[in-house]
Amino acid sequence: MKGLIFTLVLLLLGLWAYSFYFLVTVFAISFLIFFHELGHFLAARSVGIAVNTFSIGFGNKIFTKRVGNTDYCLSAIPLGGYVQLKGQDDTDPAHKNYDADSYNTLTPLKRIYILFAGPFFNFILAFFIYIIIGFMGVDKLAPVVGHIAVNSAAYEAKLAINDKILAIDSNEIKEWDDISKNVKIQKTRLLIEREGQVLEIYLTPKIGSTQNAFNERIQKPLIGISPKGKIVKIYHSGLSAVKFGIDETINASKLIFLGFQKLVSGIVPLKEVGGIVQITDITSKAAQINISVLLLIVALISVNLGVLNLLPIPALDGGHILFNLYELLFRREVNERVYVALTYCGWAVLLSLMLLATYNDIMRLSGGYQ
Repeated sequence: MKGLIFTLVLLLLGLWAYSFYFLVTVFAISFLIFFHELGHFLAARSVGIAVNTFSIGFGNKIFTKRVGNTDYCLSAIPLGGYVQLKGQDDTDPAHKNYDADSYNTLTPLKRIYILFAGPFFNFILAFFIYIIIGFMGVDKLAPVVGHIAVNSAAYEAKLAINDKILAIDSNEIKEWDDISKNVKIQKTRLLIEREGQVLEIYLTPKIGSTQNAFNERIQKPLIGISPKGKIVKIYHSGLSAVKFGIDETINASKLIFLGFQKLVSGIVPLKEVGGIVQITDITSKAAQINISVLLLIVALISVNLGVLNLLPIPALDGGHILFNLYELLFRREVNERVYVALTYCGWAVLLSLMLLATYNDIMRLSGGYQ
């Protein structure tokens, strides 16, 4: 009952803050969770393992329908979901079952297959969303010069404001981000458009200081230009859309993994950790802009779910994969007492991160973090 009351209060607050767009966010997040759990479910059924429960949400079950030996549930707190396999229960890590259709009877490789299927489905979903975005067109900064730094390579080569960069050496430039990908410390040929004329300009980039996505100062080859701020829509179709989907999914995964690494190393401060409140805020605001922005955010969240669940934290898919890799390598299971203790520690870590993320979200929304 408490879970249901919590959900109703959450729904009313969301509708008050974001109107109809909050429902779009709830549907999007619920679908991402459903798709993740669907991966586990289909993988388990494909190797003959019984699934006791398939739930979207936690807490009190609002709706349950039993089909075969599986209870399909909609639970009160829409902040996650779970698939409970026969023989596996993270709330009772010591529980085992050795019936023929139980998770415990599988080889470590088959268990890893089931565990990896959930995150893999998140990556696959993101891939297809990126393909859709590619067909719809992606808004990017146009490769038009808006500022030239004094004494830079561009300044010395007499680049001008409003020059449009068409190519660097033999590489076509379609958007601003393409420029940095093709800048090296060597004599470089720029093909530019200036007042309707196409010109060739040669320059040699210089090593300079800039900031990366994590606000670190890094040294890299620079031309010494900034964008004008014009927007160009880039379309991807056919094989180009497939390549775009693969590239964006891989790049988003790398960025998220790198973000966790920077967080652990202390480069990214703990106050940057965000949770479900921030996700709801960003997604609801994206829904108000247009469908393309909404899909972009949903794809990023899907990748985030995939990466997060692969972290080697007990109670997450990545933690279970680690336990099974241990069994695969050493031909024996992890000691039961150690396994149970690590699982509860994993839950403690996850709960701590959730509390930290929620605190940060509230501070951000209330203006506590400037």
